[in-house]
Formats: sequence, structure tokens, C-alpha cells
Amino acid sequence: MEFDQKTDDGAMRPAEPPATETIAVECWSRCLDIIRGRVNSQSYKTWFEPIQPLKLDADKFYLQVPSQFFSEWLDEHYVPIIREVFAQVTGREIEIHYLIRTEEREDISPIGEITESGAALFDRPVQRPEPVSISQSTGTLQRPIMPTLNRRYTFENYIKGESNQFACAAALAVANNPGGTSFNPLVIYGGVGLGKTHLVHAIGNQLLKADPAKRVLYTSSEKFTVDFVESIQRDTVGAFSNYYRSVDLLIVDDIQFFSGKEKTQDIFFHTFNTLHQLGKQIVLSSDKPPKELKGLNERLVSRFQWGLTADVQPPDLETRIAILLKKSSDDGV
Repeated sequence: MEFDQKTDDGAMRPAEPPATETIAVECWSRCLDIIRGRVNSQSYKTWFEPIQPLKLDADKFYLQVPSQFFSEWLDEHYVPIIREVFAQVTGREIEIHYLIRTEEREDISPIGEITESGAALFDRPVQRPEPVSISQSTGTLQRPIMPTLNRRYTFENYIKGESNQFACAAALAVANNPGGTSFNPLVIYGGVGLGKTHLVHAIGNQLLKADPAKRVLYTSSEKFTVDFVESIQRDTVGAFSNYYRSVDLLIVDDIQFFSGKEKTQDIFFHTFNTLHQLGKQIVLSSDKPPKELKGLNERLVSRFQWGLTADVQPPDLETRIAILLKKSSDDGV
């Protein structure tokens, strides 16, 4: 025991124990040194670097994670490693408790803990959009939706690897339960040619396969802008708004091209609010995460961060080979 403080009578008294936060940081740093050698670099960067240690009690370790989906993925794939390494570092067993910090708020809300069976119990408040005024016409037929989806882009022929497994799992969850998860909107971002467009098309194709009656609309930010400009010229802005707000799933590719288009951003903001209010699913793709996009209104960026943001990284060698083999097989080469 360390003695470094004097009492009034000159005697030495034990030093105050270090804060639990400091202990948590030091312990987690030692755990990461071991984990880094147990998983590949891409998995380490995706699933361990974002974790922040918050507090370490006698038998509880509180970790801050980016989202509920993130914690669920840890449960399924990495909790055994975390527990094993923690026991190796400290010599004792531990319960893992997850907490999540929202993008817009500084408060931290508990979202669950690992039970003995390995399941996670969640109690995460769902953010609600601002109330919006929804104009509904009665007695008129809805304009037919042309999905414009590429039927070749499905989950079955999407090559999955370490670089895209997070985004692919999130996309599949949305496709199977559109509007029913906390991933609304789902924003998939990454560089050119990494499979973002394939994934967003796969979501639409999966939903239509399960329920052909669903109204699925795929568009690009450029096409949305052109349609809006034409509606202004023809004095049909109301019809334009009703069309885009009548879908069950709206997919917008390359939202970075909304940059600088103030009027288009404004109409898309209200379209987003309406769909979200109605519990409809929104899927977006971009070359960067929303908070790094330039030339977008803050309130629009805020909406983009309501749900889940998933990145697609460049594939490793094995995944690239698998992609080439799949394409050559499909093309008969």
C-alpha cells in the first residue's frame, strides 16, 4: 500500500485509490495490446478502436460503443475474446455493460448488459423527429412507383469479407425489417467501387422479393435534384413531394451531391421528416460519413445521424480474389 499524504499529527496515511475511470483506461489499454495480436488489423480497427472504457467496478466493466448494432455485433463475435483477455490481464471474471453516446447529445444512456446466456438486454431511447405537417389527398390513386433497381444486385451475389461485413449485416437487417429497427436512416459510406450501390440495391430487391406490394424507390441525389427543378418549372411541386413521400423504402445514392443545393436540401429535409414520422425506411449512400460532408445544412446532417452509419473499406486480397472469381463465373469467363 502506498503512503504519500500526512495527517494533521504528522502521521502518514494511505494515498487515495486511483479513480475507476483511470483504472478502466489503463486496463483496457493492456487488453487492447493483447487483442491486437489476436484479430486481423481490419477487425481491430472496425470493432475495437471505437470502444471507449468508462468505468471499472469490482465485477463490472462499462464500455462506451457507437450504437446498439455495434454492441450486438460484439456480443455475437468478440465478447469471448474480451472476457478471456480481461481475465488474463486482471486475473478475475467480469460482467460487460454497454453504454452509448448519441451524436447530438453529451449524455450517455445505458443500453444493456451481457446475461449469463450471452444475450443482451437493451433499453435504448429512440429519438423522434420533430412533428411535421403531413398533407394527404383523399380519393386519388397513388402514382405508380418505378423502383429502377438493378436486379443483379442482391445479397446472394454480394461477396462478404472483413471489409464490408458490418455494412452488409446492417443492410440485411434493414431489408428484413424496414422501418422497424433503430437503423433509420441507414447511411452506407465508402470510396468509389467498394460495393455501396450494390448493397443499397440489395436492400430494395430483398424487400420486394418478400413483399412485391411494397413501394420501393431508388434514386440518386442528382435525379432527385433534376426532378425537383422540373417540378418547379411545371408548377407541380406538390405532386413531386407526394410522390417521394408515398414510398415504403426510399434509397438515395451519393447524397454528397446535395452539397450547395439549398432548395433541394430543404425539400429533402421535409421529405425525410415525413417518411421518418410515418415509420418508413430511408437508406442513403455517400463517399464520406455525414458529419464530414461539406456544403450540407446542419439540420440535414443531424437527420442523417439519427440512425446507423456503416462504412465499406477496401477489401483484402482474399476478398478481391473471391470477387474476381464470382464475376468471372457470372460472365462465363
